[in-house]
Amino acid sequence: MSVQWFPGHMHLTRQAIAERVKSIDVVIEMLDARLPGSSANPLLTELTSGRPTLKVLNKQDMADPERTALWLAHYNAQPQTRAIALDASHTAPAKALMAACGELAPLRGGMVKPLRILICGIPNVGKSTLINALMGKRSAKTGDEAGVTRHEQRIALADDVYLFDTPGMLWPRIVVPESGFNLAASGAVGRNAYDDQAVALELLTRLQSHYAALLEARYALGWSAQQWQDTPDDAALEAIARKRGAIASGGHVNWQKAAELLIADFRSQHLGRITLESPEEFGRWLAAGLKADAQRQAQKKERPKAPRRKR
Repeated sequence: MSVQWFPGHMHLTRQAIAERVKSIDVVIEMLDARLPGSSANPLLTELTSGRPTLKVLNKQDMADPERTALWLAHYNAQPQTRAIALDASHTAPAKALMAACGELAPLRGGMVKPLRILICGIPNVGKSTLINALMGKRSAKTGDEAGVTRHEQRIALADDVYLFDTPGMLWPRIVVPESGFNLAASGAVGRNAYDDQAVALELLTRLQSHYAALLEARYALGWSAQQWQDTPDDAALEAIARKRGAIASGGHVNWQKAAELLIADFRSQHLGRITLESPEEFGRWLAAGLKADAQRQAQKKERPKAPRRKR
């Protein structure tokens, strides 16, 4: 199963960003600190035409701090790029963004050359919450589901600083399967685009590999870290379901309820501070995904075209 979600309004967002970026000095791309690679939009990289970029790893308070440090180093090593981590609901860290943007565009500022910033990112990454923190008031609509913001907004952060907010946008084709599952687990993808059970099993596989102690602390199965790692994901989910009472009539596991329970525990941080990917892991996934996609495209070109029917 692959996860794909690109509803109609995202096409309009793509067009709006392509037009707006012509007059932008700095691009802020907000990433989910729990999945910094999967939440980085390759389409935005293309659309923003090499503009200086500030990568903001949002929701750092929900992410693994050791892996966050690895991701900050990864992005800060890239040209014309700075990266910081923050919790968008905190006013003081949010204001640090202005200093970072000023460093990326040192020749902008003042009434003659106001600093123009475009903020973008995947759905449900926390852009509106950050804007409200920057403004010190509730100016942008927020929500815990994908697709809350639907139209571009122009916001004056200061007399000489303008922020252009865009709706959350994914990309038309997610070629890295692991990214699709991670995005779905985080809530960046609409519910109609994925199967809860498939996403829960993929999520559980990641957690078993890297966060066995957190799983045991939450579900108290009496398992060692090695036992968590060695147990197949479906067997582990069944054990969680029975422990937490996700049982249907006849004593059978309610797989849908068990899947929703695990995903909810991840999103609500009841499992603890978790990051689903490291730069090294994501690099391997990306290389494999691009190779597989290139093979699919080559096979598609080699297929003989069906003859046109005569009228």
